[in-house]
Amino acid sequence: MQNFDYQTPTRLIFGKDVVEKLPEVMKPFGKKILLTYGGGSIKKIGLYDKVKDLLKDFEIYELSGIQPNPKYDPSVLDGVKMCKEHDVDVILSVGGGSVLDCSKAIAAGAKYDGDPWDLITEKVKAQSALPIVDIITLAATGSEYDCGGVISRTDTNDKIGYMDPLLFPAVSFLDPTYTFTVSKKQTAAGCADAMNHIMEQYFCEDSTLLNDGFMEAALKSLMVNARKCLDNPEDYNARAEMMLDCTYGCNGIYSLGNSGSSWPCHGMEHALSAYYDITHGIGLAIITPRWMRHILNEKTVGRFVKYGVNVFGIDANKDPMAIANEAIDATYKFFESIDIPMHLRDVGIDESRIDEMAKHVADNEGLEEAWAPLTQEDIAAIFRASL
Repeated sequence: MQNFDYQTPTRLIFGKDVVEKLPEVMKPFGKKILLTYGGGSIKKIGLYDKVKDLLKDFEIYELSGIQPNPKYDPSVLDGVKMCKEHDVDVILSVGGGSVLDCSKAIAAGAKYDGDPWDLITEKVKAQSALPIVDIITLAATGSEYDCGGVISRTDTNDKIGYMDPLLFPAVSFLDPTYTFTVSKKQTAAGCADAMNHIMEQYFCEDSTLLNDGFMEAALKSLMVNARKCLDNPEDYNARAEMMLDCTYGCNGIYSLGNSGSSWPCHGMEHALSAYYDITHGIGLAIITPRWMRHILNEKTVGRFVKYGVNVFGIDANKDPMAIANEAIDATYKFFESIDIPMHLRDVGIDESRIDEMAKHVADNEGLEEAWAPLTQEDIAAIFRASL
């Protein structure tokens, strides 16, 4: 078991109608709020009006139009500019993980005099950041309970994941009813995203029985509850359990004491969505089974056996390689069963830039240090197998 140093300062407020507590939560942070949100879904479900009414005694500035795969330019730069111009006290992120990731970059950039890209690329360490409160409307990324974010820079085809303890949200509001109107496509993509977060931590060199059990249960919970959410979008208990599965995904709880894995599927998918701006969870679903098949060998087969037996209920008496291959097939078939397109060509990606993307990943993501090391040639092979 590995050493660790762990702290989660985020306050979670979970359940139906908890947003009513928003004024009392926001008050200690100050009067000037930057309200960040995306393309307008929060207005359709009435959450925008609800927030504005609850915060009628505050001074609110708005940054809207934050996109999936949030963009450094314009969203991060515009948000930083607004915070500095209006001397903002606190950021309120209302939406999914992309809005919150963008808000984290803004929170750090607002307290930095240089180019915020220096912070995102970790050339410079942030010395302070604005506090962040969020209301999550999509179960997927887990950004509401971690200190990380992912920002895309379109002019360089970079999609950078960064982490800083200053960027833990101070408070996260989790009301499952706000996910009732999430489309089937985004519900499925959110499930795939969260499942991959867990698998990136599960497939590692050194693990514990406790962590394995936690992650195996979470994977089963996600698969069961995603199907329930797709069948009945207003199934409160299914939405609630899936939301909590996702919330725990990236903040370290699932793998305290485990060795690291370098998160290879995320490293590869970041290139796909940086170059082609595809939905992150869909890209992960496509890549993951091909990565599994590519790295399966005598060294890795034991983890796949445990995964297959404990997550999918495969007979433990079968040949280990047979169990492993059946588990990989089951992973693919699950994603396919929730209507995720399972080929890169289905999402507009052909072979023309595979070598370019593979080099970008090999140069920037450190996957030669992964649990199953990947070279540029390995990465290109996985991309081609995913076509």
